[in-house]
Amino acid sequence: MTAQPFPVSEIVAAQRPHRRDAARNYDALLAAAREAFAENGAEASLEDIARRAGVGIATLYRNFPTRRHLFESVYADEVNELCRVAEDVAPLEPWDALTSWLRRFVDYTVTKRAIREALNNESDVFLACRDSMYQAGGPLFERAQKAGEARTDFSFDDLLRMVSGISSTSFPDDAQRDRVLGVALDGVRTLH
Repeated sequence: MTAQPFPVSEIVAAQRPHRRDAARNYDALLAAAREAFAENGAEASLEDIARRAGVGIATLYRNFPTRRHLFESVYADEVNELCRVAEDVAPLEPWDALTSWLRRFVDYTVTKRAIREALNNESDVFLACRDSMYQAGGPLFERAQKAGEARTDFSFDDLLRMVSGISSTSFPDDAQRDRVLGVALDGVRTLH
């Protein structure tokens, strides 16, 4: 599978500063924001995000002038990571590649839930991210279907909606979520 350039990677690259110390702060802010949004939702405190990143609030605003800009940047970075994971798992056997990518997708949905509340689903960034995610994961699903390991009466969109539904449910722990996801994926996998 040849790596394709994904539009979202250009969004992420264009926003990331070139100076090493500024890029380090930018990356720390993204990681801190991702964590804060996962824990506290879209209303996470910007001051808390700056503190977690080990920078001042002015550095946060220099990199992300508005809360929306921060949301879009975190979202684009998460989708960019999903695209990288798709490339990394592509050499695996078809079903293993697909399920490895889907398990990372579950982690992404935690951040997505918090950010989606704040973003318009029709924003350019949101649409570019959605297209990139489908370009990254869709071929993994198609390969599993062609290998006879995944149902052909099920679309990639169906699959993502099912996995998103499972990951949006509250579970007492990750182990239970993983069991439920495994049972659902068993319904997608064809028996040999």
